[in-house]
Amino acid sequence: MLLVNNPGDWGHVYAPLLHADWHGFTPTDLIFPLFLFIVGVSISLGLGRPLEQGRPASQFLRPVVSRAARIIGLGLLLHLCAYWAFDLAHYRVMGVLQRIGLCYLFAALAMLYLSARQQWIVVGALLPGYWALLAAGGTLDPWTNAASRFDTWALGVHCYLYDPATGLGHDPEGLASSLGALATTVLGLRAGDALRHGRRRALLLGAAGAMVLALAWQLALPINKNLWTPSYVLWSGGLACALLLLAHEAVDRRGWPAWGRAFGVNAIAAYAGSAFMLYALVALGGLDPLYQHGFANWMTPRFGPYVPSLAYALAFVALWWGVVRVLDARGIHFKV
Repeated sequence: MLLVNNPGDWGHVYAPLLHADWHGFTPTDLIFPLFLFIVGVSISLGLGRPLEQGRPASQFLRPVVSRAARIIGLGLLLHLCAYWAFDLAHYRVMGVLQRIGLCYLFAALAMLYLSARQQWIVVGALLPGYWALLAAGGTLDPWTNAASRFDTWALGVHCYLYDPATGLGHDPEGLASSLGALATTVLGLRAGDALRHGRRRALLLGAAGAMVLALAWQLALPINKNLWTPSYVLWSGGLACALLLLAHEAVDRRGWPAWGRAFGVNAIAAYAGSAFMLYALVALGGLDPLYQHGFANWMTPRFGPYVPSLAYALAFVALWWGVVRVLDARGIHFKV
């Protein structure tokens, strides 16, 4: 997220580091569903054993609700800072952390109060149910699809994009498409349960089956990150499941170093901290001079405009990698 969210120049970004314009899939389109999938995995790993040992679900309810509220609140605060730093016309209500908080809340409740079979039923209801909602809208076009129209009704000018001329809005992290995102998170729940019980074959078959079903489904309902379509849920979920299995084999079973651990134990802190840093640079007028003098002015004549833009993004990630490495080395782990 840090890499793709912070290029030096948004006009010169390599295609794999951009989201698909509408239908389609790029490597960048895997980042957010992978994060939500791992949220589900983490819930399963964290709550699975205590629940199996007989600890009551009610014991975890208050901490779950409180954590979800803190994540959503942090997202709202970040957007308040962005509203101020970028002098935006409207305040945006939904966003990445808001969606994470909502999906965490509902997936954790599913873990606490629903059986494995019932969790699968939730996925089985969400995917065709959301498909039916999108189909009822009559079109998947930008702005006029059912999800965007619902978000326009519910959020109005507080959508990510809003056109005053037409009164239409669109939010890639809107309320309607959160149905698909919730399905992604519950799939992570089930993958985490399989991982916890050593069912590696189930993870492999699940990854392959989800991707095959996604390829078939996308003939009728395209893979689309903006709408978080069911085919996108299955395609990204299959890839996420395969990556989880690969990481388990490499790190847990073969002892390879966990290079991303420092980011993992301070994930939301790094995301929020880097966002606050960006907004401060923008508000103080330091972002453009930093990029121009530090990267673009001397790199562009030699390498063209895309290299300095990427170099800035890599430097941004390296800076925060250093921050989280220091925090991890000192045992400082910020919990939201």
